[in-house]
This record gives sequence, structure tokens and C-alpha cells, in this order.
Amino acid sequence: MSYTSVLGGHRHRFENLARLLAAASPERSGDRLAGLAARSAQERVAARWALAEVPLTAFLTEPVIPYESDDVTRLILDGHDTEAFAPVAGLTVGEFREWLLSERADAAALAALAPGLTPEMVAAVSKLMGNADLVAVARKVRVVTAFRSTIGLPGRLATRLQPNHPTDDPAGVAAALLDGLLLGSGDAVIGINPATDSPRAVRDLLELLDGVIRRYAIPTQSCVLCHVTTSVDLMERGAPVDLVFQSVAGTQAANASFGVTLGLLDEAYEAALALDRGTVGRNVMYFETGQGSALSADAHHGVDQQTVEARAYAVARRYDPLLVNTVVGFIGPEYLYDGRQILRAALEDHFCGKLLGLPMGLDICYTNHADADDDDVATMLTMLGVAGASFVICTPGGDDIMLNYQSASYHDALYLREVLGLRPAPEFEAWLASIGLLDEGGGIREVLGEAHPLTAIGRDLAA
Repeated sequence: MSYTSVLGGHRHRFENLARLLAAASPERSGDRLAGLAARSAQERVAARWALAEVPLTAFLTEPVIPYESDDVTRLILDGHDTEAFAPVAGLTVGEFREWLLSERADAAALAALAPGLTPEMVAAVSKLMGNADLVAVARKVRVVTAFRSTIGLPGRLATRLQPNHPTDDPAGVAAALLDGLLLGSGDAVIGINPATDSPRAVRDLLELLDGVIRRYAIPTQSCVLCHVTTSVDLMERGAPVDLVFQSVAGTQAANASFGVTLGLLDEAYEAALALDRGTVGRNVMYFETGQGSALSADAHHGVDQQTVEARAYAVARRYDPLLVNTVVGFIGPEYLYDGRQILRAALEDHFCGKLLGLPMGLDICYTNHADADDDDVATMLTMLGVAGASFVICTPGGDDIMLNYQSASYHDALYLREVLGLRPAPEFEAWLASIGLLDEGGGIREVLGEAHPLTAIGRDLAA
């Protein structure tokens, strides 16, 4: 069906729900590239005006991608929980925004509502919200997951320690790993992007991480971010796989471009559960997403990049993951042009993921040809810390030497914990205290030379 609104004496018509959602989106270069963006600021306002009047139930009867041709659409609609949806079933998108910002939408209400929301509903309401609205609502949502550490508790901020190396050199990986541990990083996961997807290389990295974690009883989990098929193969061969990783997108065709199907993810999920390697929980999956991934694969079906991104969260939600993060500025300025667009996308992704019940973190990053800088990272980091992000990705010095992009650093995470009064995951915090690395206020102690509690790990890694 078509949607119309009258603004300034001019009637604006949007031929279907997908077109309305696209026109209502904040400006971003990816939608402009795809020919989906509003043609003027006036049209964008008109689209938001019309979108505010759309009943939430319309998203259940008018899929933006046809049910018959897309398994993500089938997953969304077949898995919809009508009982959970009931408290907001009579609302329009605009009324839903007002409800989310009200005191009625507390942590318990939002947790109960999550199974009743579809990605398109949360994407739609986000388009009517300012940045402060996205922060205020996301901050109320609590999603707690666990494996060897517990992620998402109030007052906590976890970090992914990312010791990448352009050739997977064990010495380089070990140096970056030690650097992160020295600064109290790694409670969400120690996660490496491998230079190759070779099973032998991935296994070597897994065994390196597993050896350190086991020898020094570090309450965290490891992950080498290889393709899911490599993880399945390695699990069958007895490799020490903690978390199964996969990049996912919001359409069947985009996932196919990654070499992924829901059936394959089902197989990997069951295999990881069977290993039973967790100590405090059984959340065994780790997913990464990013706005623009479906468009870059020409698999977006005419749907705007933020709505497609939200649909990727339906795929992740199926597997009750330990961690989900959007790699928000990694694809480049073709999709998110500058720091302002990257910030908006980060807040949208975090908001949408948490409303759908996911443990959302972020890789707050940008490529060097984007119109962004380290101050943009600091702004995003601060706003997302206030919004209650479960974790952030950290690299040595904020410079990923393997992927060639800029991200947050280990020091940035310490800044955020200090200014917002946040602490690491409780199990990891207890470990840091047990080895003498925390001061009386919960910060990282400065210890010099041979007296440093991690000297033994440094020697072990050097050897």
C-alpha cells in the first residue's frame, strides 16, 4: 500500500513501506548511493510525518522483503511472539516512540517486549528519534549473557582485546595480547581477525589464546574470527573453540554472499553447545554486522541500509549470542560519509539491537579515507558508554595494523570506565584484583619492572 502526507501544501506519496522507511532515514551516503535517500529535507520530514502514523501491526502484514523469497523475512515473521507484542500492538510508530521514552518502558517492560518486536518496527521508531532519545531508551535496556565472564550487568563495560597481526605472527599477536592485559582489557573476549582462513593458522591462534587463558586462569573466552565452516571443521577435529563467530546480514542474499545459511549457523550453534566449554554460562555465538554490507553485495532489495542492518539482528537473536557488535565505520565513506553519519549509525545500531534483546557492543571505527578522526571516536565512545553498551572493541593504540582502520584503544576503555564509573566484568575484575593489577579505586595500577604481576605472562609469551 502507499503512504502520503501533506507538508507545506505539497502532497508527498511513498509507494510502499520500504520506500517510506528509506525516505524517513537520516542522511547517509549509502542510501544516497543506492538511490533510496529522500530527495530533499522537506521530503524527509514528510516521510517521518507519515511514518509516525503507521500502525506497528503494518510491519507484520507488509514485509519490506517478500516472505516467499527471503529466509530472514520468514525467520522474523514465523518467530514473532504475539503475546509479548500485545502491550504495544495498538500503537502507531509515533506512539511507540512516546511509550519508549515514558516511565512505563522500564527495564522489565523492555525485556518482556523484545520477542514481540520485529527489526522493521525498531528501525522505524529509531528514524523518529533524536540522538539523545536513542541514548535514553537504550540505557534502560538490560541484556545479560555469560560464558566464562558475565557481560551486560549494570555498571559494567567489557572490552574485546583485539591483538591482530598482518601475518598472524605469534610474536606480534602475543605482544598485542600482553599490551591489552596490562591495561585490563579482554573481559568480553580475546578476539583475533586472522590474516587467512587456513584451518592450520586458525588452530595455531586458538591454541595460543587457549594456552594463556588456561595457564593463568583468566576468566574470559577466546575467538578467532574465521568463517563458520572453518569453526565447524575445527570443532570436529578437537580444536579449543570457545565462541563460534560469523558476520551476518539482514537478507538471505547478503548472507549467501558471506557463504552463510541459517542451516549452517544452526549446525555450528549445536556443535559449540555440545563442547560445553563455558563456566558461568552457555552463550556460545559471536556475530558482527555493519550498515552497508547488504548494499555492498547488491543484496538489499531496495531497503535502506539501517533497516537491513536491523534485520541482521533477527538472525543473531535466533542463537542467543554472548556478543553482537556492529563494525560501524569499517566499510567506508561510500556508506557512512563522515563522523556525524558514523555516530548516528552507531547510536541506531546499538538502540535497535538492544530493543531486540541482543548484547550489543561496537567497534567504534573509521577508515582513513573517511571524513572522521580520533575526536569522533571519543565522542562516540562517550555517548555509547552513557547509552549502556555491553562492550567495545579495543586495539593497541587504536590502530589496527592488520585491517588498516582506526578504532578505540585500550586506553580509551580505561578513560570511559573512569569518567562513567564503570567496571570490568565481575569475574575478570576479580582476576585483575587477585594478581594485584587493580588499585583501591578499581583502576589499573602502575607497576614497574620485574614487580609487575604480568611479568610471568610476558616471559611465557616471549618464549
